Amino acid sequence: MVTTDEDKGKPDPSSSDPPEISGSTGEDAGEKPYEFSDLSDTFASQSPANMELILDIPLEITVELSRTRMLISELLKLGQGSVVELSKLAGETLEILANQRLIARGEAVVINEKYGIRITEIMSPKERIEGLK
Repeated sequence: MVTTDEDKGKPDPSSSDPPEISGSTGEDAGEKPYEFSDLSDTFASQSPANMELILDIPLEITVELSRTRMLISELLKLGQGSVVELSKLAGETLEILANQRLIARGEAVVINEKYGIRITEIMSPKERIEGLK
């Protein structure tokens, strides 16, 4: 087989053995291996300039009162004045979702004849990640 300057360093296609990788790993050349920084405080340590990039991103915020299941035949019988029984009891906490992900819980309040929600619990980052599973 004839080899050219372009072929040097390329694996031999007729060889069945995997090519050996040569070169320094960094430690042989006296270099220290790369150390990764701790990511646990990444959010808290970010500068306000970095936060400016995401402040204008819209989120869909939903407050979920409760859920129920019904048959299509029951749904078709609903009319004006019908009452749909929900699974949660009066006074139970409501769920606050951002883009359909649970981020907090709270209780319903009425302020100036409008409904609102008083946040009673904010989900920890660990709980939010577990909710993705």
